[in-house]
Amino acid sequence: MQTHIAKRLEILIEAPMQERLTETLMRAGARGFTVLPVQGGEGKSGAWSRDGQPGRTGMVAVVCLIRPEALDSALEAAFAVVASHIGLVNIADVQVIRPDIV
Repeated sequence: MQTHIAKRLEILIEAPMQERLTETLMRAGARGFTVLPVQGGEGKSGAWSRDGQPGRTGMVAVVCLIRPEALDSALEAAFAVVASHIGLVNIADVQVIRPDIV
């Protein structure tokens, strides 16, 4: 089966910033995205959990597959949103079966 190269961009961000981030990514060339709830984790500030954080809406993971040539503009757009908030951006090389989704 033929596969096609794409980039997987995953961004963890505070839930209230999700809509701003996804709108920004779409304007930068992403053709779609998936939003997943983040239950907890551990980082430089220590362990945290969605439970036990009263009044906070938690974090989400925004995942999108994009064409390699659209990566730089998507990263610049994403970083403009994430830079002033809690967040994490990672990129992976992936292969997709349907090239029309990226």
